[in-house]
Amino acid sequence: MISPCSPSLEPPIPPPQTPASQAPIIPPSLLPPNLPELAFPPSPSSLQTPIPPPPPLPPPPPTTGFSPPHVFGLEKSQLLKEALERAGPVPRSREDVKRLLKLHKNRFRSDLQWILFCADLPSLIQEGPQCGLVALWMAGTLLAPLSGSPLERLVQVAMERGYTAQGEMFSVTDMGRLAQEALGCQAEVLYGGLGGPNRDHVLQHLVAGHPLLIPYDEDFNHEPCQRKGHKAHWAVSAGVLLGVQGMPSLGYDEDPELPGLFHPAPGTPRQPPSLPEEGSPGAVYLLAKQGKSWHYQLWDYDQVRASNLQLTDFSPSRAADGREYVVPVGGLRAGLCGQALLLRPRDSGH
Repeated sequence: MISPCSPSLEPPIPPPQTPASQAPIIPPSLLPPNLPELAFPPSPSSLQTPIPPPPPLPPPPPTTGFSPPHVFGLEKSQLLKEALERAGPVPRSREDVKRLLKLHKNRFRSDLQWILFCADLPSLIQEGPQCGLVALWMAGTLLAPLSGSPLERLVQVAMERGYTAQGEMFSVTDMGRLAQEALGCQAEVLYGGLGGPNRDHVLQHLVAGHPLLIPYDEDFNHEPCQRKGHKAHWAVSAGVLLGVQGMPSLGYDEDPELPGLFHPAPGTPRQPPSLPEEGSPGAVYLLAKQGKSWHYQLWDYDQVRASNLQLTDFSPSRAADGREYVVPVGGLRAGLCGQALLLRPRDSGH
């Protein structure tokens, strides 16, 4: 299916050619009363009483048991680090997803039962316009969890290949080539948007636990919006929440805290769920992360689809900021609009 903003279908991406802390302050010594002001310290004979020793240092404050979790990228962002410390401990991925679902439980249709498929993604805070490369790094932890690839290598390879000038990525095709070379994975560029026949393909991909990279317009709260590409941003999704009319009979456990929510039973064969029909509103949500927050976000699938399908114009503010950007021929309409990137481990079947 081809969207109005998508170029003609291109052939699959060719494989790459080459595989002190400060010392404590001690209170000043106490001097006897009525001592005249002197330009220099008085001699011992001029003092009426000996100088008492300084009081002992107070004991260290009791530990609260909180040590901020490591969120990649915070070392260079003091503002985000301070915000994290004020906010308290960041929950682990499963706890973060549970928090999110409880927060939004009133959005879920009561006539449906819900199945959650969600792979565990780390967080990485971006520095500068690196949202696409940060999303790719997070996806890479699912594709090559043992070896991985540091963000610095992704940036280096992208610059060497001419895909970026300072970390920005305005081409899904270039992102796919970079993923193949740097992560050694399979990369499939999806044209024609996230709807129509592509919809079931995307949902099956996420149910299987594989990551999806999505360009979209970012609103003030990081959610998808429609700004004609002026707020173009990248996110990675590795989870989907499906609303179904009937639960499969095999391989799912109901959540003990959220009745009506089911999870795949670990280590148990399961029957694939029936995917919600495209015309069924509020039945599919994506779980996504992006480089400006360490939390998961829950987005309505149709909201993401609409945002992805209208990325047509390069931001005027970026065009006037005097910096260099690598933009493909045809601009965002050719490079991002109606496109997404499906990633799989190299040894994974299609």
